[in-house]
Amino acid sequence: MSYKIPMGPYHPGLEEPYKLEMICEGETVQDAKLHIGFNFRGIERLAETRNYIQVIALMERVCGICSNIHTLTLCQAMEQLTGLEPAPRAKYIRVVMAELERLHSHVLWAGIASKLMGFKTMFMTCFALREKVMDVLQAISGNRVNYAMNRIGGVNRDIADPRALVPMVDDLEREMMRTIIPIFTTSATARSRCAGIGILTHEKAVSCGVVGPTARASGVAQDLRRAAPYAAYEEMEFETPTEQAGDVRARLFVRALEIMESCRILRQALIKMPPGEIDAGDSKLVFAPGTAISRVEAPRGEVMYSVSWKENSRNPSRVHVRTPTYANMPAIRWMVRGARLADTPLIQASIDPCYSCTDR
Repeated sequence: MSYKIPMGPYHPGLEEPYKLEMICEGETVQDAKLHIGFNFRGIERLAETRNYIQVIALMERVCGICSNIHTLTLCQAMEQLTGLEPAPRAKYIRVVMAELERLHSHVLWAGIASKLMGFKTMFMTCFALREKVMDVLQAISGNRVNYAMNRIGGVNRDIADPRALVPMVDDLEREMMRTIIPIFTTSATARSRCAGIGILTHEKAVSCGVVGPTARASGVAQDLRRAAPYAAYEEMEFETPTEQAGDVRARLFVRALEIMESCRILRQALIKMPPGEIDAGDSKLVFAPGTAISRVEAPRGEVMYSVSWKENSRNPSRVHVRTPTYANMPAIRWMVRGARLADTPLIQASIDPCYSCTDR
């Protein structure tokens, strides 16, 4: 006999409000239905009432973890409409901030995944390391969250001595190599809780259109930093980690490997950062009427902004955001099919969902 089990919209296994309604036979999930829309904030509508300076501060608050990526994507779209080209040094600083934010996001996710596994010692280790990442972000921007670094035509703050940050990056890398990577890749706890559950096949990943680490864990080697480079990524050498198993453990492996690649990119960006200006000046901006599209590889996958402007207006007429969670969340239905009911909190967390930024 089948029965329905609702997980959410408020549940200990969920960080944010959404509802996963599962149809079970005994302890096995046969199917699931996803419900969202519990946390609508109206940010896109508010963007139409803000000028081009205020809208940057507003869109930085779409997501607390990926705030820098949202302003970067927005500013790149507005740079297309104004014809401004950021200086080379500004592009390097954007890469530094983007990769530090990727480290922050992946380490935070690793801590949450550890907690859901019942691996509380690892949870504390991940969050202690997260503090070190946030210390570097604070050293650059003055803030631990919402860094206010991006502006149209460049960045707001310079990195006075980029090479001075290299030892901090080296320390982060050593700590990750010493603790997080070995434990997640060799631990019996991680293996028993993650291997073989929440499988998303390569074919289903392609048909669902998933993005980011979720796609790469299913063998889809997509990464906008390589496929459509922005900022200074054309000048960086790095790999795109992929796994073929498509299970929770593969998604864990991909993020662990991406942590190492982010450290590699950070070291290159800090050492090779060119001298020069960091913004295009404070002259009044003139926006060409029309629509611009910008795409960036956020920690969770592709973020896309569509920004529309009318002639002689200080405010955008439309700002539309597609977050990576919006692309990834339909795949949860296929991941939980055939899974044990007890594994579903970890499975849904394996896409690193941000439902509040999806609901906006």
